[in-house]
This record gives sequence, structure tokens and C-alpha cells, in this order.
Amino acid sequence: MTGTYHSITDAQMMPRLIRLGPNLYGAVFTLMKLLPATYILRQADERGELGPDTVIVETTSGTFGLALAMQAALMRRRLILVSDPAIDANLYRRLTGLGARVEICPEPAAVGGFQEARLRRLAEIRAELPDTFCPEQYSNPDNPRSYGVVVEQLSHTLGTVDCVVGPVGSGGSMCGTVRGLREHTPHTRAIGVDSHHSVLFGQPDGPRGLRGMGNSLWPSNLDHSVFDEVHWCSPAEVYAHTRALHARHALFQGPTSGAAYLVALWYAERHPDEQCVVMLPDEGYRYQATVYDDAWLAENGHLLARDAPPAEPVTVEGPAQADECWTRMSWGRRSYDEVEGAVPRRSGTLTTRTPS
Repeated sequence: MTGTYHSITDAQMMPRLIRLGPNLYGAVFTLMKLLPATYILRQADERGELGPDTVIVETTSGTFGLALAMQAALMRRRLILVSDPAIDANLYRRLTGLGARVEICPEPAAVGGFQEARLRRLAEIRAELPDTFCPEQYSNPDNPRSYGVVVEQLSHTLGTVDCVVGPVGSGGSMCGTVRGLREHTPHTRAIGVDSHHSVLFGQPDGPRGLRGMGNSLWPSNLDHSVFDEVHWCSPAEVYAHTRALHARHALFQGPTSGAAYLVALWYAERHPDEQCVVMLPDEGYRYQATVYDDAWLAENGHLLARDAPPAEPVTVEGPAQADECWTRMSWGRRSYDEVEGAVPRRSGTLTTRTPS
């Protein structure tokens, strides 16, 4: 059966539901960020926030920027993206090919790293232009709201969902999906997957090998009280399961999907009576020269870990105890400030600021 779509973004927004085990389904996205990017821009247009000369501006180093560039091209809108040196060359070419202007911040800020540096540059750009709109994926409530259609899809297709596992960056996909499901099934568990040296769930900020999840600042769309459990993963373990997802299920996804699959596979096997869903955010074409290249894995010390991935996470009582390996803790639907051992919050959250 084939469908007719108004645009490529409409065709690629919704996930395919693929059975990965007796009680595990993958919500497999081509590009998950198309969902919030398209929804945010359409809502802004309907509210009259996009005038004829409004320039869309945003800070991003990953797939949200690509989703915005695709939608902006279809809407014939100017787009300026502020990024950092971590952006890969292939993504840069796609963004500019779609007509986006991409600015690179060469140095990180002393506090908040590249994300803070990008926010400062974005604020300068907005001050220079007469009319701008920023989607603000980290703080815009339309981000989690956009996942209402995924909630409907899961409920209609699977019925009861007992557990959702997914990577956490902006907080939009997991918080929006789980809150929607809990309107009908309050028991639905949420397991967030983060990277070490990410501040999202209480670790101190530091250099992270994994892209697409984790953060150096707190996004206000992240509702900590949604989560029952948190797992922190290392690159070697994630890359191993990214490759396993491809080898076992022919799903060619990126490392954020591999991280979520690692945790979901472990959880589903230990809870055979629960129906589980794992969020698999985007395809792996950006990673053909890295995660999917054996020589690159070997050069970076990941080949052995790929061949013999760990079978169990280390369980800890608090974020301060988390080591560099795969680690889990019970979050218990608590607020950030209720969790002992979490790094004290700095003032403010990750949002887009316009200078006064």
C-alpha cells in the first residue's frame, strides 16, 4: 500500500513500528526531529509569528538543524543555524545545500561549553536582525506536544505500552510520549538513556564522545519527574549495539538508536510480561565513516568492545557513583533537586536569549 503526502517531511515524520523481540517494538524514525521541527514551525505560522520577512534562527549541531533546513526550504524561508566544530562535513553540506546559512562557533564558553557559546552568538544574530523566530527546541512546549501523534500511533497499534526506552537530549520525545501514554496507562515506565559527562541527570559536565544525546546545559523541556530509571552509556557499548541493530534487524540507525537498543534489549529480556517500546531516532548514513567503519572502530579502541559487549549495567545509587561503563540508577519519578548526589544546578536553563 502506498500513501500520498504533501511533502517529504510529512512522509518521513512518523516512525515505523518494528518488532525486535517477543515483547519489544522499535519506533524506527528516518529523522525524528522532523516531527517537532515541522510542528513548531506550522504552529508558529498559524499564530502569525512568521511574517513575510521573518528569519528562522536556531542553535544546533545535529539533526534538529537538518529537520529545520528541510522544512524551511519547503516553506521558502530564510534559515540561520549556529553550530560548533563537532558538526560533520556531510551534515554541513546538506544544510547549506538546503539553503541554510551555518555559522560555526570556534571556541567553547568557560561555563556551558559550546552550547553556551552558540547561545551567545545566536542572541547576537537576533539583535542584528529586525524580525526573527527561534524554534527553541529546548524550551518550546510545542516540542513535547508534537509527539502526541506518536502516542496515538502507539496506543492504536499496540494497545498498552508498559515501558518506553529512549535517548534524552532536549527532553521532548521522551517527556511528550510518556506523558501522553500515561493519560491512559499511568503505570507506563520511562527509561532515559544518557551519556557520561552530561548534566541532564546529575553528572558534572565534561567532554562526551557520543553525539545526539546528553547536554551541557539543562533544557526546560526536560521534566525529570517523568523518568523511572536512567542509564548512562559509553561510546564502545553504544557503537556495539548500533552495529548489532543493523546486523540482527537490518535497521541502519545512528548511535542514539544503538544506545536506546542496548538498554531496551536488556530491560525487555528481564521483564517478559511487559510490552516495551524503544525510540530509535534517526538513520545511520552520517556515521558510515565512523560507527559503521571497522577501521575507525579499531583506531579508536572500540573493536574489542564491539565483539564482546557487556551483558549487564552496573547499578548505582546516585549520579556521582556512575563510572565510565554502562551504568543505571532508579530515578523514581523524582524532581532533579530530590535526587541525592546530583551536581547542584547552576542558575538558568537552556533557552534562547535575546540580549537586552
